[in-house]
Amino acid sequence: MRIDHIGIAVRSLDQALEFYRDALGVVPVHRTVVKHERVEAAVLPAGDGRLELLEPTSGDSVIARFIARRGEGLHHVALQVDDVEAAAQAVRRSGRRLVVDRVQTGAEGYKYVFVHPRGTGGVLLELVERGSERTSGE
Repeated sequence: MRIDHIGIAVRSLDQALEFYRDALGVVPVHRTVVKHERVEAAVLPAGDGRLELLEPTSGDSVIARFIARRGEGLHHVALQVDDVEAAAQAVRRSGRRLVVDRVQTGAEGYKYVFVHPRGTGGVLLELVERGSERTSGE
């Protein structure tokens, strides 16, 4: 298991990307709309992991509700696992709950599931299974 990415909720991708580009010299390697999550995401390289900046595309998206309640900032930490189905079953057996009780497919073709923060010490945890679809720099 390793950190895959850190998700950061932002009101404006363009403004957030301006900071990373101008202040830190980092440019996104990938930008996409995730329709079923109602967000636009920009992925930035960060060592062996990535930063995933998330802007809501709809006022009723999870990210929009998060920003309304807590403001911009850390939304989730994603850990890469070998088998997300097995990891989800292990989470259930441990007595913790998943945010959505099924594995989903992300915009980049990877499988993922979120573990509710009540069972993780207050942090929304995403478990990610990546295969050959992940290319260098993504």
